[in-house]
Amino acid sequence: MLDVRRMQVLRAVVTSGSVTAAAAHLGYTPSAVSQQVAALERQAGIPLLERVGRGVRPTAAGRLLADHAAVISRDLAEAETALADLRAGRTGRLAVRYFATAGAALVAPALAGLRREHPGVRIDLRMTDPEDPLKEVEQGRADLALVIAPRTRPREDVELVHLLDDAYDAVLPAGHRLASRETIALVELADEQWVGSEPPGPCLEPVLEACAAAGFSPDFVVQSEDYATAQGFVAAGLGIGLMPRMGLGPGHPGVVVRPVRDPRPVRSVCAAVRKVSLGRPPVRALLEALREGAA
Repeated sequence: MLDVRRMQVLRAVVTSGSVTAAAAHLGYTPSAVSQQVAALERQAGIPLLERVGRGVRPTAAGRLLADHAAVISRDLAEAETALADLRAGRTGRLAVRYFATAGAALVAPALAGLRREHPGVRIDLRMTDPEDPLKEVEQGRADLALVIAPRTRPREDVELVHLLDDAYDAVLPAGHRLASRETIALVELADEQWVGSEPPGPCLEPVLEACAAAGFSPDFVVQSEDYATAQGFVAAGLGIGLMPRMGLGPGHPGVVVRPVRDPRPVRSVCAAVRKVSLGRPPVRALLEALREGAA
């Protein structure tokens, strides 16, 4: 394979018209320049320069390689500029994944701030429900994902940044016997019929574990994987629910929301980030915006 640096030396000789002038331009000795050109000729297998008086001129092969060296030099300069823009966060692509209830509460305001600070960065944003967004980061398809803290440690190349603890509240029909309470002991809901609002996975686990700690297993008679619909079922008197605060939104007019205790179910919301991406300014800016939004 032809040596790119030697091609640049040849280009300097061709453009300056002499080995001595090329050496002065490059900061080499004339002997070093001659050695580089001779080595390139051996690689090419054909003469690249011929003497003309006190100077030299390129052969057809020399002109060909000098022209290609100019193209390579221009491409390298463009690559360096593009790399500098990417390193500074002026350009590039940022892949972000999230679960539904984190979208409006955390992701939307954080991305709005990121766009103002890094307008040249293209955002690839996707909701992954019901799939676990952590897999997208672990498999290299995303730079950052909003996740519920996993029970097992993620891969070594992924860092978890805690953002907030999202508590679950009891959602009751407006006329429920416990609606006037300020807080409700979880065991008081043991004999109720329940409206499910979570698919099996990290968001349902805190509910099941809290109920087990209170000494019962919830009786799910209606299932919905959408919080707004689940609140509608509760308002209609089909059962009670336990839903995270981030998922409640403005709330249904026919329900009452009350904190629960003994125990209080909580899910931890984290940002999962590829460690290799942490050095990028847009990723750091997005993380900071998410922290501020969570606070």
